[in-house]
Amino acid sequence: MTEVVFHFNVADKLTYARRLARQALRRETALAITAEPHDLLELDRTLWHMEPTDFVAHCHAEDAEPALLQASRITLSADPRLCAHRDRLLNLGPELPAGFDEFARVVELVSLTDEEDRARARRRWKAYAAAGHPISRHDAAAGGVR
Repeated sequence: MTEVVFHFNVADKLTYARRLARQALRRETALAITAEPHDLLELDRTLWHMEPTDFVAHCHAEDAEPALLQASRITLSADPRLCAHRDRLLNLGPELPAGFDEFARVVELVSLTDEEDRARARRRWKAYAAAGHPISRHDAAAGGVR
């Protein structure tokens, strides 16, 4: 069954997502990232403009050739079912991601200050819990992801 981890008190979700992507790459873990299309474009732009030592190679599932998609550890997609790997899914979107239960772990980010985002996260938490998925919490304000 898919494990779900909520990282709450996230000051900037895109910055935090970049850190998680960099961490996954360093640990040689595959990470699919799903979000609204405009957020994926912004994340893509920032991943290309990181410091050279922090560069995170990635691809878009919708545009990638099959060989590139298979070789990429970090994949961006509005539809995570298009991603080749099923290790971890980072959801930056407002709803439960399509096909989330195909992944070993789903990571949800919850804003520190955006009350609407926090309310949507509570609804996602309830949906995961109702489906029986084990859920854990991580306080991003306490540190831990660099």
